[in-house]
Amino acid sequence: MAEVLVYVDHVDGAVRKPTLELLTLARRIGEPVAVALGGGAADTAAALAEHGAVKVLTHEAAEYAEYLVVPKVDALQAAVEAVSPAAVLVPSSAEGKEVAARLALRIGSGIITDAVDLEAGDEGPVATQSVFAASYTTKSRVSKGTPVITVKPNSAAVEPAPAAGAVEALSVTFSDKATGTRVTGRTPRESTGRPELTEAAIVVSGGRGVNGAENFAIIEALADQLGAAVGASRAAVDAGWYPHTNQVGQTGKSVSPQLYIAAGISGAIQHRAGMQTSKTIVAVNKDAEAPIFELVDYGIVGDLFDVVPQLTEEIKTRKG
Repeated sequence: MAEVLVYVDHVDGAVRKPTLELLTLARRIGEPVAVALGGGAADTAAALAEHGAVKVLTHEAAEYAEYLVVPKVDALQAAVEAVSPAAVLVPSSAEGKEVAARLALRIGSGIITDAVDLEAGDEGPVATQSVFAASYTTKSRVSKGTPVITVKPNSAAVEPAPAAGAVEALSVTFSDKATGTRVTGRTPRESTGRPELTEAAIVVSGGRGVNGAENFAIIEALADQLGAAVGASRAAVDAGWYPHTNQVGQTGKSVSPQLYIAAGISGAIQHRAGMQTSKTIVAVNKDAEAPIFELVDYGIVGDLFDVVPQLTEEIKTRKG
């Protein structure tokens, strides 16, 4: 069976969930070979093997932390040349998509971004995408070279499948351009204790109907009871009620959780583009004609200030 390269997103050896999802998808089209780069790369092997990696290619160098993306592209290119894979899978983050685009250009291949599913095809892997603000579902394949595919987080359930996970050192020679853009400083984000928005299985979002920054405490309380991330519509962000990093929509972040709860959000196309692929959608809005109700699985016509606290309290009670 052909091998499939999976680019590993990890933090000091702790593998992030989107990578485990990629390993699950990779097994549908071949044998996963993980590529782990940077500090702690070797520490990822156990988790990667547990989720199907037959081999783990590792390379540790200061360049991965000190410079932007190009060193990672150099390493992936080296991995492609060493393995001759059937495809390269990359998490669909901002950095992931830049790495994937640069790699595809380097190796003269086509690229598919923001896939939500993968399957084997007679002429190569077939990717499913949600396009035009999730109004249509398309199936695509790369017609030239080794397919480079980025996959949205939460597109597949993580399925452990123990494999050998043999660790091998990857030989990488950095290009002259690898040191072109240096990282001069980092400021850690303050931790809220909540999941990362784009990776969360549950997202609770507030919109214009929240009517003020102080009222987002209601949204946060529900999210905390559910172990969810907090999102916001563009109207709420533009009003200064919540940080831009939490904006869900076409000009914000795209999410695809198992459960999406929209409170006080009308459902304009800009917002729908960022959450329409969620598995189950629940909306609370006092306007029965709000567009959001066109795509929900469950809709509640009511004042969020009445409904959301009751929902929070009920969940708290049931949790004991």
